[in-house]
Amino acid sequence: MPASDVAKFVLTVACPETRGIVRSVSDFLYQEEATITEAAQHRDPVIDQFFMRVEFEVIAESGITVADLNDKFAEVARKFSMTRQFHDMGRSARILLAVSKHGHCLNDILHRWDSGLLPAEIVAVVSNHEDLRGMAQWYKLPFHYLPVSADVKSAQERQLLQLMEKHDADVLALARYMQILSTDLCTQLPGRIINIHHSFLPGFKGADPYRQAYNRGVKIIGATAHYVTADLDEGPIIEQAVEKIDHNCDIDELRQIGRDAECVAFARALRWHCEHRIIINGSKTIVFK
Repeated sequence: MPASDVAKFVLTVACPETRGIVRSVSDFLYQEEATITEAAQHRDPVIDQFFMRVEFEVIAESGITVADLNDKFAEVARKFSMTRQFHDMGRSARILLAVSKHGHCLNDILHRWDSGLLPAEIVAVVSNHEDLRGMAQWYKLPFHYLPVSADVKSAQERQLLQLMEKHDADVLALARYMQILSTDLCTQLPGRIINIHHSFLPGFKGADPYRQAYNRGVKIIGATAHYVTADLDEGPIIEQAVEKIDHNCDIDELRQIGRDAECVAFARALRWHCEHRIIINGSKTIVFK
């Protein structure tokens, strides 16, 4: 059947482990005359919790919506005490990118988006510095300059939330945005803020972590992409990228290897989020790649 003749959806499920979950979900989709195109599941044996992601198609003429599916699925969800979400794959996730002065992650994400490799819509770039305005303008994106200092931080974050609403953004992606977000902002956007940072935290904090790492003779360098919570840099990890290094690497080489790892981990995390492949499980994530 031609792609234009079908509507595509994703269902994600989390519930206590028990018998009959997969069959009930499959039976529901069969009754809706849906075709399953991809399915994956996972059981966490420590907490005895079950997770599932299903991609499926229905005939476009049916006109079924996410709201319809949620209503119809309610009885199955109640039976298994499910937390579930349906997503319409016909609607691209909308990303607001935040950045400070380091442009490597921003440049990488914008190139992937412009090349059609990121299944999302970049709606704007926001920054507390003017340095990367030209890069945003090159891609014909709105650029919002929101300077921040201790005495205006609350007002600046309110503006950031207003931009999320104005652009109808689904996710705030911190592409090396070098500001600590307040607890209030984090709690208003649960599971909707993704950050990237070098892999040396919490070991090497503060200024010039790559010099600190060089002086300690580290043998592995990398990056971590995670959801942001009120606990600084301790949100559920989505992806990590690592590279082995040795004594031949100088400090500049460490920085470049680290930047490359940041780009890779950040891009993967954003893509998986936009494809609804991630389920947050307490302080960690299930990622159906």
